[in-house]
Amino acid sequence: MGNTTSIAAGRDCLVNAVGGNQALVAFQDQLLYQSTAVEAYNLNIPVTPAAVTFPESSEQIAAVVKCASEHDYKVQARSGGHSFGNYGLGGTNGAIVVDMKKFDQFSMDESSYIATIGPGTTLGDVDTELYNAGGRAMAHGICPTIRTGGHLTMGGLGPTARQWGLALDHIEEVEVVLANSSIVRASHTQNQDILFAVKGASASFGIVTEFKVRTEPAPGLAVQYSYTFNLGSAASKAKLVKDWQEFIAQDNLTWKFYSNMVIIDGDIILEGIFFGSKEEFDALELENRFPPKNPGNILVLTDWLGMISHSLEDIILRVAGGVPTYFYAKSLGFTPQALIPSSAIDDLFDYIEKTNPGTLAWFITLSLEGGAINNVPADATAYGHRDVLHWVQIFAANPLGPISETTYDFTDGLYNILAKAVPESAEHAYLGCPDPRMKDAQKAYWRDNLPRLEELKAELDPKDTFHNPQGVAVA
Repeated sequence: MGNTTSIAAGRDCLVNAVGGNQALVAFQDQLLYQSTAVEAYNLNIPVTPAAVTFPESSEQIAAVVKCASEHDYKVQARSGGHSFGNYGLGGTNGAIVVDMKKFDQFSMDESSYIATIGPGTTLGDVDTELYNAGGRAMAHGICPTIRTGGHLTMGGLGPTARQWGLALDHIEEVEVVLANSSIVRASHTQNQDILFAVKGASASFGIVTEFKVRTEPAPGLAVQYSYTFNLGSAASKAKLVKDWQEFIAQDNLTWKFYSNMVIIDGDIILEGIFFGSKEEFDALELENRFPPKNPGNILVLTDWLGMISHSLEDIILRVAGGVPTYFYAKSLGFTPQALIPSSAIDDLFDYIEKTNPGTLAWFITLSLEGGAINNVPADATAYGHRDVLHWVQIFAANPLGPISETTYDFTDGLYNILAKAVPESAEHAYLGCPDPRMKDAQKAYWRDNLPRLEELKAELDPKDTFHNPQGVAVA
C-alpha cells in the first residue's frame, strides 16, 4: 500500500466491512493502539498490524477478507492471542487482524452430543459449557484463558488426549471464511480437503467461525499427582529423566495415565493426572520408581470441573505470570523408535550445570502424548506428528527486556544436544510452540503433509492472503 489515497480507501473499506461501526476496527494512529487493540503476547517480537478488526458475524469477516485482498494486505485471525510468535497479529508489521472474541457461541445437540463452539470461546468456558450440557468433555490443553480458534486448529495437546485424541481430532465440521471471501462448510462429507487443512494448518487457509465437535462423557474420577525432586548432582537429575522416559515408553502403558516432567534450574517436577481410581493409580507404583524425598501432592478428584480447575500447573504461566512478556521457545518430538539416549540426557544436565542461561526464568518440559493420538493415520489431518510419544519444549523468558544472546545461546545449546543425539527429533516441531528463528520450519511443523498443504494453498489462497512468517507457502 503506497499513497495516502489508497490508505484512506483501505480504511473506508474496513469500516464498511464491519457495518460502518467504527468501534469494531482500530487503526495504527489510534491512541494507545498497542495496549488496547494489538496486545502483543510475546514482547520479544514487536509487531504493528495495519488494523485490528472485531467483527460480529461471518459476513463481516468475509467483507474484511475481501477488503484486505483488494488492497493487498495480509490477514490473520486471532482468537486468544497466545501465539508465541505473535502470528495472530500477522507475525510481521502491516497485517489486518481479525479478532474473534465476539464469536463465543455455544450450543449442544442433545441427541448426538455434538457441540457447536465459537472460536472466541476460552477453554475454561468450553469446559463449563460442555459439562453443564450433559456432563460432556473434550480433549484440550490446560491454560483456561486460551481460546479455541487457534488451539483447535493447530493440535491441542492435553491430559485427556491420550484417551480421546488431540483437540483437533474432535472436529466434525467447521464454517470457514476462505481467501476468496466465500463462507463454506467443511466436514467429512463436503469440502474434505478444507477440513484436512483446518485440522492443523488453518491459519494459512481461512478463518474458522464455528466448530462442531464430538464430545465424550466427562470422567468422574481421577488422581492428580505432583512430586518435586530437589536433586543435587547432574547425574541424579539425569537418572530421574532416564527412569521417566523408560516408564512412559512401556508398550502397554495405560492411556488413562498422563505425565509431565518439568526441569526448572534446581528442581525437577513430576506431575500429571490419572483418570481412574486411587487403587489403579497406586498399582503404577510411581513412588517406588521415582522415590521422592518429600511427600508428593496426591489429590483424588471426583468432579470433572474440579479436575480442570485444579489442573496441572501451566508452567509458562508460572514463569511468565500469564501476562505479556519477553520469551523464546522451541520444541522437539521423540518417537518410541527414537527416544533420547542415556548419554544425551547426561550431556544435557552437564551442560545445564556449566552454562550461564542469562535468565532465571527458564525451563524444559517433557510431555507424554501417544495413545489415541497415534491411532489416527498420519495423512488424515494436517497435523504431522502422529508418531510422537513425548514432546520436549524449551522455554526461556526475561521479564525485564528482550531475550539476550546469552539466553539464545543457552536454549540453542540445550536443543542442539538433543537434536544431535536424535536428528529426527528436530524434524518434529509443535505448531503451538513455534520457533520464529527456525529455518525450514514448515517441514518440521507439517512433515509429510506439507506437499499436499502447499498444493491446497495454491488452489485456495494463491495470493497468500492468509500469511504468517512460518505459514504454508503456495506450491
